[in-house]
Amino acid sequence: MKFVSAQKGKEIFIGVLDSAEEKVLPVTNNASMLECIAKEEQFIEETRTRIAEAEEADYINLEEVTVLAPIMKPTKNILCVGKNYKEHVLEMGSIEDIPEHIMVFTKAPTTIIGHKNLIENHSSITNQLDYEGELAVVIGKRARNISKEDALNYVFGYTIVNDITARDLQARHKQFFIGKSLDTTCPMGPYIVHKSLIPNPNNLNIVTRVNGEVRQNSNTRHFIFPIEEIISTLSKGMTLEPGDIIATGTPSGVGKGFNPPRFLKPGDLIDVEIESIGVLENSVAKEEKME
Repeated sequence: MKFVSAQKGKEIFIGVLDSAEEKVLPVTNNASMLECIAKEEQFIEETRTRIAEAEEADYINLEEVTVLAPIMKPTKNILCVGKNYKEHVLEMGSIEDIPEHIMVFTKAPTTIIGHKNLIENHSSITNQLDYEGELAVVIGKRARNISKEDALNYVFGYTIVNDITARDLQARHKQFFIGKSLDTTCPMGPYIVHKSLIPNPNNLNIVTRVNGEVRQNSNTRHFIFPIEEIISTLSKGMTLEPGDIIATGTPSGVGKGFNPPRFLKPGDLIDVEIESIGVLENSVAKEEKME
């Protein structure tokens, strides 16, 4: 099942895509995606029943709705893994920078936007806006101290994140949070794919394109730290909750990795495609938003 947060008119609802991914069946219009995920297996069973009982007229053409970020207001910061592909580590530094332990930072919840939403260019703050296509894990059960062997049982599903980064702010402040947390710098979606459709998340093709040009082309089998280890490590002493989002790191090919660097410009179109999930597409705004 592929779940979507969508809006038609003034109505916001959670839906499930049909097999052709051309129509969406509303599952609920009185609960958020977080509330649905928190119901765990009950939500999946309710969705199966809804699909079995639905008639053709119950479906809405996908082109008639606005696809929103699947989780619009997470309960905590987005958890992000840094330096999780060897080739990305090397393009940003040297072999000595390959981490022995998982490197974690966060992005503020106000960074989240949906599929086809504009990324603010923040031109008065940064001139080094960069892209990072990533597989994201959505936690499905509340727990801590999870073993690696049991970790995937605590996953609800998977989505796509573009970890937009202001490289100059990242370097200036000697940490990641400010450079990673400008508003609109976490495009997410377009869907959450239930884990039943992705039995092995550690073997998915991932491609990022800028204006149609392939910049990143890899596979999650090249993770330094697989998803099971990431979940287990994060849960040591820290409670993971339904709807928590974990971005698993980006492969090589980011703008800063080129010589000279190829940072994003106003008007650039970025799409991130991950096997079995779909394509997340966003553009950089041509004008700076002033408030």
